[in-house]
Amino acid sequence: MKHNMTLTVLSLLSLLLFTIHITDDIVRGGDSWGPHSLFGVLMLTVWLYGALVLPERRSGLIIMLLGGIMAAGMPVVHMRWNHPKSSGAFLFLWTLWAIGATGSVSLILAARGLLERKIMPAVANENPDRRG
Repeated sequence: MKHNMTLTVLSLLSLLLFTIHITDDIVRGGDSWGPHSLFGVLMLTVWLYGALVLPERRSGLIIMLLGGIMAAGMPVVHMRWNHPKSSGAFLFLWTLWAIGATGSVSLILAARGLLERKIMPAVANENPDRRG
């Protein structure tokens, strides 16, 4: 159960860093705010709901796995861009590092949780007399 708490905390941290980074993208002109941004708000809402309300359920683990994939993929998506050397670039690049790390660990923990859910019920339902 300790892994679930760690996963929840890392998912929330990834989500926070993700929103800071996207906001920085919008402020710098790399992205824009408009009606299409509501889809991003919806995605973040589902991610937040999965981390806070469904962390013990398979659906919550899947949501956090997808959030981890998005967060871990953020540095990969930005590799193609030429990053500015201004003073504000520090926050932009730091959040990329932090999102990549927290997202990767979230992805691993969510995958592990899903695999354990698949394996553990079979062992728990096994007849104790047959274990030898």
